[in-house]
Amino acid sequence: MSRVLVIYDSKTGHTKRMAEAVAEGAKEAGAETATRTVDEVQLDEMARADALILGSPTHFGGMSEGMKRLITKSLGIWGQLDGKVGAAFASSLYPAGGNETTVLSLIHALMIHGMIIMGNSTGSDSYYGGISFGSVSENSLSNSRALGKRVAEFASRLS
Repeated sequence: MSRVLVIYDSKTGHTKRMAEAVAEGAKEAGAETATRTVDEVQLDEMARADALILGSPTHFGGMSEGMKRLITKSLGIWGQLDGKVGAAFASSLYPAGGNETTVLSLIHALMIHGMIIMGNSTGSDSYYGGISFGSVSENSLSNSRALGKRVAEFASRLS
């Protein structure tokens, strides 16, 4: 059984709804799952996880300030995330609000930690990870659940 940790920052509740759906998908795949905000998560919890899935609202086309602080703080577990599975999701107010650039900024941080990145080859929402704009649609929640399930299944194969 893999351990999947979903970490998110949310200002309006949209990213939180997506995080909960990501965690549902991971649980459906049989993973031990925890969901934490950027302010709640502990570095040792991140290091123990087999997979990390990060979610952020867009802020000027990139990740939120809270997520940036967590990424900087994650230097305290440098080397302990290497070879683990990573993925990302984002929400914005508008369709062109910067979701893909936000997801890519999260992916860059995960790659710098040496993580194996899961994308979405079907492209039904975004190739890079889950996205949502405006109020969270059922399609976005469905894609978020699929992301969590996919990551958990892959992490389980690696453990």
